[in-house]
Amino acid sequence: MSNISGVIKSIQDIMRKDVGVDGDAQRIGQMVWMFFLKIYDDRETELELIESDFKSAIPDHLRWRNWAANAEGITGDALADFVNLQLFPKLKTDPTAEGALGQRAQLLRDVFEDAYNYMKSGTLMRQVINKINEIDFNNSEDRHTFGAIYEQVLKDLQSAGNAGEFYTPRAVTRFIIDRLDLKLNEIVLDPACGTGGFLTCAIDHKRKSVHSTADEETLRNSIRGVEKKALPHMLCITNMILHGIDTPSGIVHGNTLAKPYREYGDKDRVHVIATNPPFGGMEEDGIENNFPAHLRTRETADLFMALIIRLLRAQGRAAVVLPDGFLFGEGTKSTLKKQLLEECNLHTIVRLPNGVFSPYTGIKTNILFFTKGVPTETIWFYEHPYPEGVTGYNKTKPMQFEEFDTARQWWGNEANGFTARRVTEQAWKVDAAEIAASNYNLDRKNPHQAEVIDHDPEHLLENYRKTKESIQSIRDELRTILSDALAR
Repeated sequence: MSNISGVIKSIQDIMRKDVGVDGDAQRIGQMVWMFFLKIYDDRETELELIESDFKSAIPDHLRWRNWAANAEGITGDALADFVNLQLFPKLKTDPTAEGALGQRAQLLRDVFEDAYNYMKSGTLMRQVINKINEIDFNNSEDRHTFGAIYEQVLKDLQSAGNAGEFYTPRAVTRFIIDRLDLKLNEIVLDPACGTGGFLTCAIDHKRKSVHSTADEETLRNSIRGVEKKALPHMLCITNMILHGIDTPSGIVHGNTLAKPYREYGDKDRVHVIATNPPFGGMEEDGIENNFPAHLRTRETADLFMALIIRLLRAQGRAAVVLPDGFLFGEGTKSTLKKQLLEECNLHTIVRLPNGVFSPYTGIKTNILFFTKGVPTETIWFYEHPYPEGVTGYNKTKPMQFEEFDTARQWWGNEANGFTARRVTEQAWKVDAAEIAASNYNLDRKNPHQAEVIDHDPEHLLENYRKTKESIQSIRDELRTILSDALAR
């Protein structure tokens, strides 16, 4: 099967004929749960050959192979009734089995908890199923190609960035995991994992150290993620299965921020956190009350940042993608940055160029690398340039991992305090004391480049706010002077 892209397009065209499927979001949601069941069934076929005592968590008559695999099988109203009245009710039911079987059943319930069958026509549903059956997910080439196509389908869903959620480019996730250099037994967490980009990169990185069944179990138990939205959660579980984690029980369908800050204790702490928390969005009413008064805010990224610091173990490492607004922001942001510098070694800030998250947003972003346990003394800044001949990124020409080669060569070793690092045209360092004296403003420009006119919307708005505050302060001062003069 080579033309998976054509299969995806055919499926979307069929779904457009169904009166029950309204818009891209529902088309994607419908397609994802159907692909999930096919992928799950293909993986079970593989496991049956490997494990002599394998037992499926899905009742036999509900397994994909027994109702969907036959191209001439159940269709029309009978198929629609089967899916709505038998398949979905069972998959959404709380499991009664225990042990490994119970874990697999719980996984299915969590995945389908907020999934829906939007298609009303069983005939059109049969056509979609037959298209899906053209792909063999036990074929490594189909598996790899489908992963790339899935990402493209997500990018085509323009609403993906509406709530401050931007799917992280693969080049960025690979660079972050490469620099964190995870060890096999280290627990890695993404508290806002989306479709699992950081976690799948972590799996690929760790798999180089897997040499036995015990190592495979260690790998599976070391992957943790939380995602509150149903569609990305299902995609993440699918991604885990495609990457060999058959029962990804460490991937939770929920909201990391919904648990009170003070209830996170030692048992929740992890070795490594890699994440791109939603920014630009606001949390639902009441979520901020889960945090201490000095950390309360409606800004999602700030709440996640507070929690990331708390969730790291001593000597735990983190890499977090954040917008420029966090670097120069005041109020709660200043409080967070003060805590970050006092409790962690914020050793590196990689400043990414514009357009990394195109087409979802033009907001400039940064990667903050830090280790918990010792205060910051010096912060290195590295400004990642566009490659030669490139003036911007877009959907068809995204950032490439190879662009980070210069940064990787410059990086050095944290164990010796990055003594090999040198100041370059892209790299410079600033003392933490200087940062503290500026009310923790981390928005530092490259001193080796000529001053350029800054048209960044966030910077312009911040400058406008400060100008208004300055004008108001002068007005208040004049009013006081005049009042005093008139009172004499």
